[in-house]
Amino acid sequence: MRHLVDHRKLGRTSPHRQAMFRNMVVALIQHGRIETTLPKAKELRRIADRMVTWGKKGTLAARRAARRVIHDRGALSKVFDDLGPRFATRQGGYTRILKLNFRPGDQAPMALIEYLDNPAKVLKGKSKKEGDKKVVEKPKKKKVTKKAK
Repeated sequence: MRHLVDHRKLGRTSPHRQAMFRNMVVALIQHGRIETTLPKAKELRRIADRMVTWGKKGTLAARRAARRVIHDRGALSKVFDDLGPRFATRQGGYTRILKLNFRPGDQAPMALIEYLDNPAKVLKGKSKKEGDKKVVEKPKKKKVTKKAK
């Protein structure tokens, strides 16, 4: 029985696993959502929620604790300036994990992990069945034209 075992090893050594999760939490903070495997997303949720908790505290001790995990100054300032105040009234559960399809190469279960209340561009459009429906706007691709010589 796996008594008192508190994390997944994910087939990596401890330093490799710590570095991987540090990089993943920085990417999650910078982009708001990332796509990864389901076990990694479930383990990343613990670290990402802890960063928001430290961001909500806003003390010097909390900043130093977060600095031990986040080695990027921009991401660290975003935790304390943006994420902390954004989740000030929420009592935990700052991330959402959405299951996706399986990865084509090895059939690993994929997932999308994102912070709740993600400020995305939202448009209101009419659906055929009911009144208004929220639609996320996708960025438009620019058309490249060739100049004639």
